[in-house]
Amino acid sequence: MRRNTVVSVTALTLTAALGLTACSGTPTGSSTGTADSGGDTGAAATTVFKVAFNQQPNHPQYRALDAMGDRIKERTDGAYDLEIFPNETLGAQKETIELVQSGAIEFSMVASPLLENFNPDFVVFNLPFTFDSQDHQRETTNDPEIVSELYASLDDQDLHVLASFHGGVRSMYNAEKPIETPADLAGMKVRVIESDTNIEMIRLMGGTGTPMGMGEVYTAIQSGVIDAAENNELTYANVKHSEVAPYYSYTRHLMLPDYLITNPAVMDALPPDVQEIFAEELAAAVEEEGEIWKTEIETAKEMAVEAGATFNEVDADAFADVIRPLTEAKLDNDVIREIHAKVRAAAE
Repeated sequence: MRRNTVVSVTALTLTAALGLTACSGTPTGSSTGTADSGGDTGAAATTVFKVAFNQQPNHPQYRALDAMGDRIKERTDGAYDLEIFPNETLGAQKETIELVQSGAIEFSMVASPLLENFNPDFVVFNLPFTFDSQDHQRETTNDPEIVSELYASLDDQDLHVLASFHGGVRSMYNAEKPIETPADLAGMKVRVIESDTNIEMIRLMGGTGTPMGMGEVYTAIQSGVIDAAENNELTYANVKHSEVAPYYSYTRHLMLPDYLITNPAVMDALPPDVQEIFAEELAAAVEEEGEIWKTEIETAKEMAVEAGATFNEVDADAFADVIRPLTEAKLDNDVIREIHAKVRAAAE
């Protein structure tokens, strides 16, 4: 995707804050530490923004955000930096949303289905088979003509989506057998990200959806609390789910975006020039994360195979047929239908 598309959505987000009354002082939840003086500002302290993250430091999103923080620190002469807390150190994603709302932390990367709990219209990007490719997803979910109103719709709940990142293509894995048709999921309890849409999706696919934080999944499969989960190959390998659920079946049912969210007050408190720097570097991070994904999937698959995993194709048409009623039922208002139509048109 062209970088200016992502720049436009993030710049739109941050520039909008300039019209609001700026908050004074250090944003709530940020920490200040000593930094080397440099540049024309002669700044002696660094405002460090906390970023909650639920995966490991080798994940493409972590790596892109970490590099983003380095660039922001350099461009602001040490005045601002990001500290990323991986592996649910600050809590599961649902909990970190509340921390962002309260101002305890500044940013969190969260899976898109969780935002349905704050505005049901976010379901539009969580429907099966919505995106044709990683590039198609990244372009449309960062296009201001498509998403600006949706991403600002949570501002009155102290949440704002700054950008959309690629979250991989999700497929099914379990501890018992290869999955080839929906009938093979009968009786299986499948971990899902908490949302009514995901629970209904698994029901249509033949299983029972069980909401659960990522940090609980390994033990839950190992102990038999759940039988299966669904995620991309990179997460599957990195969090070692291949050790307890060695059958990975390519249902490819979802390509969910992950959102970097903040409290609008965080952006309001930044000087205009720093807001511009954040917008530019966030745009660069979105692009960088996409490129890292493209190089890491095969490596992750090799890791999983070495750990004992097997990969198999499925009857894709059978899964598409059983899931189709979910998409039709969820396109239930003009806002969602218009966004969905623009996304699908961009794929043509």
